[in-house]
Amino acid sequence: MSLEVEPIIRSSLSKQVADQLQEAILEGSLKADDRLPTEEELSKRFQVSRPTIREALKRLAAKNLIRSRRGPTGGTFVNHLGADELSDHLTTAATLFVSMNQISLSEIAHTRLELESLCCQLACQHRTDEDLTRLETELERQRDINISPEEFCSADVSFHRAIAEASHNRMLSFVMYTLIEALQPVANMITFHFRERDIIISQHERLLQAIRDQNRVTAVEVIKEQVNYLSSLHDEARENHARKQQRD
Repeated sequence: MSLEVEPIIRSSLSKQVADQLQEAILEGSLKADDRLPTEEELSKRFQVSRPTIREALKRLAAKNLIRSRRGPTGGTFVNHLGADELSDHLTTAATLFVSMNQISLSEIAHTRLELESLCCQLACQHRTDEDLTRLETELERQRDINISPEEFCSADVSFHRAIAEASHNRMLSFVMYTLIEALQPVANMITFHFRERDIIISQHERLLQAIRDQNRVTAVEVIKEQVNYLSSLHDEARENHARKQQRD
């Protein structure tokens, strides 16, 4: 294990230590399952107190970059982060951005249209029988008239995530995870009182058929139709909310 450190500027010491360790992890100097030096050793290397090191390690643990284990073979180790775990961090950040009105619903709609259009085109080209089966399964969930609005939204999210994974482009799927898992549910829950499930299901049926037929033009047309439909529901939801506030 190779770990080079830089002198610490005497401000926000714990953050600077955490940043250097994080950079070492991201660069690969510290690899998954590597054991970090002890608090005492890190204290000497960084020339800071042990409480400062302890606080820095807490920062890294909060980001799920490291884990601690007790016992004779214990210590602090670098975590192995898969795509799902990394996406979870992005999802959390994106959800916070939406909840604090840092991202508008129109921006969500535009981003979704551009990225999911690409997903659909690639899915038409690369989809497998397994991909089609998964899409059909999620569509069947949506057809169940007894499911709750929340369950319908969940099935909707899973359907669109299945399209992203059917693209068989891991980078695109990773980026879409954030959009679909974080932003789309927020948009869905704003509008589920106003949407007609039959319209969404019909759009998904046509989308699945286009992907099955490898018809990229139709797939993109259906995605555009759905995004525009949801955008109109968002506008309706906002108008209803504004009217309710005026009455109150």
